[in-house]
Amino acid sequence: MSFTSETKKELTQVESKICCKRAELSALVRMNGTIHLKPRHLVMDMVTENPSTARYMFTLVKSIYHLQPEVLVQRKVRLKKNNVYLVRVTERAQEILADLQILRPNTWERIEGISPALFVDPCCKRAYLRGAFLACGSVNSPDSASYHLEVISTYYQHSLALCELMNEFQLHAKLIERKKGYVVYIKEGDKIGEFLNVIGAHPSLLHFENIRILKDMRNSVNRLVNCETANLNKTILAAMRQKENIELIEREMGLDELPDRLREIAEARLQYPEVNLTELGQLLPKPVSKSAVNHRLRKLDEIAQQLKEE
Repeated sequence: MSFTSETKKELTQVESKICCKRAELSALVRMNGTIHLKPRHLVMDMVTENPSTARYMFTLVKSIYHLQPEVLVQRKVRLKKNNVYLVRVTERAQEILADLQILRPNTWERIEGISPALFVDPCCKRAYLRGAFLACGSVNSPDSASYHLEVISTYYQHSLALCELMNEFQLHAKLIERKKGYVVYIKEGDKIGEFLNVIGAHPSLLHFENIRILKDMRNSVNRLVNCETANLNKTILAAMRQKENIELIEREMGLDELPDRLREIAEARLQYPEVNLTELGQLLPKPVSKSAVNHRLRKLDEIAQQLKEE
């Protein structure tokens, strides 16, 4: 089961008040629902491929409006051939759509965006986001290379309102248009964790944060190892160059011709080619600092360069 499916299954088990259930159902119907006009009444269908979400939609309608919706199971004929679950409401559909702030009362006019009347309490905003994620949301597994959470909606005004609602919780959500609708998305790992907390997916949040911490630690260790390896390679290459220059000086003019300070550092480098500058400075008869060692080795490099040119 994917991380998204596990999260949605978990969200269907969240306990909530009746006002929050109404906000959740409003998001589910607006994003997963279709309306069919029959001779004397409306029929409202809610479609999903997630069995947990289908069961939850059935439970919401039954608990809020005391109705027994029909449940139909169909099978896709293309691609993955998954089951499609359809929850159908044939009684009081127009009344329910008006109560969910999707249609205006006694009219066919659709309400744009998200009606503030749904938010009886602050917790209803969290419930609406929970319903929106259950309807058309997805989130990458924390093990994947990048973090990404998105919620897809058909209508621009609703997508914009959904983005603004997320950003009331400082989630840094953004909106982009795609071929078949609009996508509200979050790219930051810590903000995805905050979104999971907002909608009540606490076990998924803990799993997400555990994996994220392990990845961050692993990346930090890799960066340190790479840095140490680069420094070690740099030290080895520099020591090899210094040793070659000192051997050239020894062949062409002899180390005895050098001033005492340069001769000492040259002999120490030939004897200890593998040590770094700090350690090399401590091996001299009179220990010196790393900068003094570096200065003397540069002098030897200059002498070797003069000899090469001559």
